[in-house]
Formats: sequence, structure tokens, C-alpha cells
Amino acid sequence: MSNYPLMYRLGLTPWERYGPVAAAQLGRLLDRELNEHGTTPGRALDVGCGRGLLAPELARRGWETVGVDLVPAAIEAARAQDVDDVTYRVVDVTALESANLGTFDLFMDSGCFQGLSPEQRVAEGRGVTALAAPDATLLMLAFSPSRYQRLVEGVAQGEIEAALPEWDLVHVEDADTDNMGWPMNKTAPKWYRFRRCAR
Repeated sequence: MSNYPLMYRLGLTPWERYGPVAAAQLGRLLDRELNEHGTTPGRALDVGCGRGLLAPELARRGWETVGVDLVPAAIEAARAQDVDDVTYRVVDVTALESANLGTFDLFMDSGCFQGLSPEQRVAEGRGVTALAAPDATLLMLAFSPSRYQRLVEGVAQGEIEAALPEWDLVHVEDADTDNMGWPMNKTAPKWYRFRRCAR
């Protein structure tokens, strides 16, 4: 996580290559969420939003969206898009509870969680749990561990579930890899759908 500011400065942002691919599948997942969950859009938090590649997809579907990222340059670029119903804040995803963000009905993490240390993953899990409205949903895109781990960080399903003990894993599906490019298309990316456990 500490390397991200440097990588943005150098223009080395390979994770952005899967943004357009993820956006198309995310749209379908969001539509399904509204249809199956039987709710109208509420508040959504894009965790580790980067330069705001996916947050507008949430807003287009009616979610009042907040994007957070640790890198000020990424947040500045996201704000420059000037998308209605999306606000961006410089926030450490491992300290969400102290950021005064309010509560959310939907959380989205597209590749952020997998880049954290085990301790940071637990901290992110604790944060989204603290900010979750009753029956909230978490959608997470994560690459699986692979032999390309030094190039593309990955995380196993069990590691994700361990960081989210107060959430139920509802569904897992393979992420689209068309046009994703090597080596990301060799890391078995998946979308995870969690629901906040009843209190």
C-alpha cells in the first residue's frame, strides 16, 4: 500500500487496465443487487477508488457514492471528472471508522483489499463493518493467488472471509478477463458478494 503514491507519480498504474472490463460486469452485479435485494439505491462506498474509474458506475444507477483512497493525486484526478452524486475523500481504508463518513448500504472494493497486508485487511474489514447499515452488501473484486504474485497481488477466499467475520458470503463468480491483459488474465479474478449478518 505504501508504494501506491510513488506508482501514481511514475505513471505505473497497471491495475487501471481492468477498470473498463470490471465496469461492464459491475453494472450487471449492481442491477442484480437491486433486483434481488428489493431495495432502492442508497449510499455506496468505493473503497480504494483510485482515480474514480468505477464510482461513476454506482452513481449512474442511483447510488449516492463516496470514493476513498489514500493517494491525494488519485483523488484529485477522480474529482476532476466532476460526476454528479459522487464525492471523493483522501482516507486510509484501514481507518474508515475515524473518517466521519456515515453509514453505507453498499460497499465496493475493486482490487484494494488484495494489496493490503493481513493486518491491514483485518482493519479494512473492521471499518466496513462499522460503517455498514443493516443488511448492507459488499462487492469485492479480487485476484486469486498465482505464480504471478510478484506482479499481481492475490488473495484466497478464506483470507477474505477471515477478515469479514460479521459478513455472510452469498455468492462468488468468475470475473470477466476479456481484454484484461497479461498477467492479470492468468490470476483467476473473482467477484465476491457479501451480506452483513443480521445483528
